[in-house]
Amino acid sequence: MADGGVQGIGGGGAIIWLILLAVLGLWMLGAYNRLTSLRAAILTAWAPMDRTLGLRAEAVQALLTAGQQPLADEPAALDAVASALAQVSQAAELVRKRPVLADSVSELARADAVLFAVSQRLWALAELHPQLRSDPVVQEALGVLREQRQHQQFARQAFNDAVGRYNQALAEFPTRLLGPVFRFEPAGKL
Repeated sequence: MADGGVQGIGGGGAIIWLILLAVLGLWMLGAYNRLTSLRAAILTAWAPMDRTLGLRAEAVQALLTAGQQPLADEPAALDAVASALAQVSQAAELVRKRPVLADSVSELARADAVLFAVSQRLWALAELHPQLRSDPVVQEALGVLREQRQHQQFARQAFNDAVGRYNQALAEFPTRLLGPVFRFEPAGKL
């Protein structure tokens, strides 16, 4: 009789362990799904940012092409913008592949800051140069650049908000214990 009582307790202990493992497994599944969903939101938030970068690149390229002849005495300004535009395009391509990689996003942010800095002189030259000021292609490109600057600010904010939500969820306990297990890494902001 005594053996039957001990056996009953041991069987109940196994059931408790199975229940605990099931609860732990369900929690891990839920946490994994939450992080995956938040990471997918970063991918979704990247799309408008990518679109604005593409439209801006087309406008800058149109401005560079239209300005080659009239601004022939400003080769340094044209070359600096062309080089910075190429760096942004390369960095954007890396981010396009994996928008959650902090290093590529940081590289894009740096390249974008350089493009903005070197392009200020070109925009000023385009608005001041009489031949460029009357060129409809240049005026359209400048209009697109002004419009895309605002769109880019909104897209950047949406992207950074999505990254912030993901990074916050990744840092919370006990979810942060899953990061190394499932290779979730903090994402970078623009």
